[in-house]
Amino acid sequence: MPTPIRSIRAVGERAVLVQLGTLTEVLGLYEALREHPLPGQVDVVAAAETVLVTADSATAARSFAARLRAIKPRAIQAGNDGLVTIDVIYDGDDLAEVGELTGLSQGGVIAAHTGQLWTAAFGGFAPGFAYLVSDDRLRVSRRATPRKAVPAGAVALADGYSAVYPRVSPGGWQLIGRTDAALWNLDRDQPALVQPGNRVQFRAVREFLRVAPTASTASMAEAQRPGDLVVVQPGLQTTVQDLGRPGLAHLGVAGAGALDRGALRRANRLVGNPGSAAVLENALGGLVLEARTEQVLAVAGASVLITISKADAAPRVVPTDAPFALHAGEQLSLGTPLGGVRSYIAVRGGLDLPLTLGSRSTDSMSGIGPAPLRAGAELPVLPAPPTSVVGAAEPSPAPPAEVTVLRYVPGPRADWFSADTLADFDRSEWSVTAQSNRIGLRLDGPALERARDGELPSEGTVSGAIQLPASGVPVLFLADHPVTGGYPVLGVVLHADLDRAAQLGTGARIRFTPIPSNES
Repeated sequence: MPTPIRSIRAVGERAVLVQLGTLTEVLGLYEALREHPLPGQVDVVAAAETVLVTADSATAARSFAARLRAIKPRAIQAGNDGLVTIDVIYDGDDLAEVGELTGLSQGGVIAAHTGQLWTAAFGGFAPGFAYLVSDDRLRVSRRATPRKAVPAGAVALADGYSAVYPRVSPGGWQLIGRTDAALWNLDRDQPALVQPGNRVQFRAVREFLRVAPTASTASMAEAQRPGDLVVVQPGLQTTVQDLGRPGLAHLGVAGAGALDRGALRRANRLVGNPGSAAVLENALGGLVLEARTEQVLAVAGASVLITISKADAAPRVVPTDAPFALHAGEQLSLGTPLGGVRSYIAVRGGLDLPLTLGSRSTDSMSGIGPAPLRAGAELPVLPAPPTSVVGAAEPSPAPPAEVTVLRYVPGPRADWFSADTLADFDRSEWSVTAQSNRIGLRLDGPALERARDGELPSEGTVSGAIQLPASGVPVLFLADHPVTGGYPVLGVVLHADLDRAAQLGTGARIRFTPIPSNES
């Protein structure tokens, strides 16, 4: 018997959201897709009532609906129901408000939270984040405006779920306490402390038993052979990036990778690397590198002044979008961009940093991959490709327009807004705020009103999603976005337009224009 699918909605041009009725139906379809992936399937994310399926192309995604309706759901096997005990200090910022919302008082909230066994239904949002279910005594809505940074170890409630934030990340859940339990650790055989099917018991404590910290994956990654390049100044934000980690969203691991993938590929092409080689992604200049050995580099992306200097020689300026030599003892300096935000610095051979889950990318949401660059960091370089050919100089891309137009496919939750509200969204100009980062562009503009009350159960999200918190001011998700979210998404920016979004800095103006899903 086919899966009882209620609806299949487009999520941009490369994904679909399958609406089901029960968690059992969700997990049945999820298991079927994990065991027998659809042609072109990249990721599958189970949530409370939906399954998100992403594709490697728009063509593959267009075939998903018919294939999904023919799938027979897989029988759910008994999961690992082992008990995980988590010690909690109940002093969260929202504890008093949760007490008022539930009518239980602060003490009653603590008693209800510790007095029942929770079950891990599914993962998502971030690595190690598990959605825990139990009775409905602690059902509360999310905050109207999500916090920009929720502390690691925060114990939280939302929509009938409880969870623990594995690391610092944005979030809109109500915070009732904190724990020092390590929810995600790549040094363990099973990195996630809580697996689907586990039972979880929260235990109230007054203080934690402190254990000496162990070296993190990111810090250990720096203990390697001497570098061919040395970081003299890291700039405001410089990370290692490649094409990311597709296919791991079911673990709560977003794709990450370069925000401007065209610029990454162009920089690699100019130095003769494969397009997937690891490079440096720098935001807003200020980066200074010194070469210990002879290197060939190229810089693509933002329009920046590139200066090469050495103590005993006059400085020289080299262009973007062209290969150049950086001799031993010379320093490369990036100025403040004249246009755009992010520069991609490729070195012939590619950066020789450890692979984590198949990628060298730094993921700011999950903390996976190398730590952001710091002064004194050493960067080894892989041997050059077997050919001596490097690319010729290429035309630099046009600078960002005065108002950047981003095309989007409406949905999957456009029906949470009236036609007038959606028209207002399309007519409005939105400006990028200083709170933007690799997770997403936080925008400023007129607040949009929902046509529905209540909360949307958490469901999978994608890069390019235009999410509307209860405040009504949109957030445009970028590569390090959370894997799941509980605010409605009114549309998803086309894959081809995301490189332009990556180059929009504070104050940049945006307009969105809808593209019907059957034309994307």
